[in-house]
Amino acid sequence: MRKAVPPQHITQELQQWIVAQAEAGFGPEVVLKAMQASGWQEDVAIEAMEQTLGAYLAARPVAATVIQPAQFAAVPEPDLAHAPLVLDGGDRPVTVLGTLTHPRVVLLGGLLSDDECDALIAAASPRMARSLTVATRTGGEEVNDARTSQGMFFQRGESELVARIEARIARLLRWPVENGEGLQVLQYGPGAEYQPHYDYFDPAEPGTAPILKRGGQRVGTVVMYLSEPDKGGGTVFPDVGLEVAPKRGNAVFFSYAQAHPSSKSLHGGSPVIAGEKWIATKWLREREFA
Repeated sequence: MRKAVPPQHITQELQQWIVAQAEAGFGPEVVLKAMQASGWQEDVAIEAMEQTLGAYLAARPVAATVIQPAQFAAVPEPDLAHAPLVLDGGDRPVTVLGTLTHPRVVLLGGLLSDDECDALIAAASPRMARSLTVATRTGGEEVNDARTSQGMFFQRGESELVARIEARIARLLRWPVENGEGLQVLQYGPGAEYQPHYDYFDPAEPGTAPILKRGGQRVGTVVMYLSEPDKGGGTVFPDVGLEVAPKRGNAVFFSYAQAHPSSKSLHGGSPVIAGEKWIATKWLREREFA
């Protein structure tokens, strides 16, 4: 005998949530899928959206210019169909340790070997300097008190080691090598951190336009852990209460289809409490990065 489905009611909380998603730029299809994923029946979800947004737009006509279908960029994404435990990195198998849908986060085990971690640290060490951040106000770079690490950049394909890792990432995430920025290596000593931030370039800042000419917006990030601090140093996602432990050889990948806080891609590097942490970061662009 088929079990009866209990009726679902359109609550005030649901209506407030729908309005918030629309104001954040999410289109009707995205909101509908999110509601269905949360257990709402399709007919109830559609009715709730029609009632809520119809009443909202009638009460506030000016909002019609705000609630528009969102513009989403294509983003890197590993092939996770059928929930594989292992992904083919071409020259190395990589384990799927966990995933999150929103924000899109994939934890990767064994992306790098111990030898590769050591080699990246050795190659980067003579070139380390105080880390800078992109200054979207001007399009240049600047020292930022929120980022207290030492760092350097490799040119894309600079060495056999760098090219090998870049090719592995491209294969895993199904994203062209040429769409990646150069690999950055960072060192965090005791007390060093990178306070929560977004990796995309703020479209509202005047310096963003010239930055985007080099390859479009950033759409994905890979953080690879080259060494393990004794305490602290995790990668945190404050919007969803997630912290990724800095396990040597592992990596965390996350993407952001919109340059907007609604992507929930806010993240940071927690302070190192004891020991030191080395990481390598790879940022991925919409188009070829030059």
